[in-house]
Amino acid sequence: MQLISHSNSVFFRRVRLLLIALVGSTLLACAGNDEVQTQIESITEAYELAQESIDRKNFRKGIQIFEAIQARFPFSDLSRQIQLELMHAYYKSGQIEQAIETADTFMRENPTHARVDYALYIKGLSYFEGGKGLLERWFKRDTTNRPPQDVDLAYSSLRRLVERYPTSEYAADAEQRMLAIKERMSAYENHVADYYLRRGAYVAAANRAKSALEEYNGASGNAESLRIMVEAYEQLGMTDLANDARRVLIANFPDEG
Repeated sequence: MQLISHSNSVFFRRVRLLLIALVGSTLLACAGNDEVQTQIESITEAYELAQESIDRKNFRKGIQIFEAIQARFPFSDLSRQIQLELMHAYYKSGQIEQAIETADTFMRENPTHARVDYALYIKGLSYFEGGKGLLERWFKRDTTNRPPQDVDLAYSSLRRLVERYPTSEYAADAEQRMLAIKERMSAYENHVADYYLRRGAYVAAANRAKSALEEYNGASGNAESLRIMVEAYEQLGMTDLANDARRVLIANFPDEG
């Protein structure tokens, strides 16, 4: 999915009008029309050059130009548009912290803006990409700690987008990423629960598997969570709880019982 459609003619007209209105109001008091027009064309060209640089993956150049334009007009509609451009550029260039910070700033300063859904999307994507590699590395360890916080933050940001803006063009992709996070987190929690189980920490194993079942309901890892609970309760002599977990397992996953 293309995050911002720069080819959209309506988008270009809006940006150009922002440039003309802003620069015109700034310079008309001290310059003639010819000088104003020259200045307008210069800023417009700079904006479009920044976009072209981003499209060509020359992120450093594009970001520098956008930041320079924003510095000149810090409190304007143009500045808000530049924030959207920058959070996209930061995300695409792998500058995750900057993308998240810019998205948060945009939402804090413009809570009712029409593009808040996009800022939430970029924030969620940034946490998603930032936490994905870390989670992979954690799977290779025997550890009882929780996975990187970024994974949970990605899920909460994407969920907020889906709940607040269900008709957003980014909602469908956000939902798919939420499902992927649920699958990964369910598997991770089962990994930890199994770690406890293999070491005889049956109470911790049962609690961790039960938590995974409740927090990530609907994930394919739910069957594994139930199997761990059955074994842990059996080892603890909690026959009733073991039988209850087994009944739920067979009812929902007949091939796994």
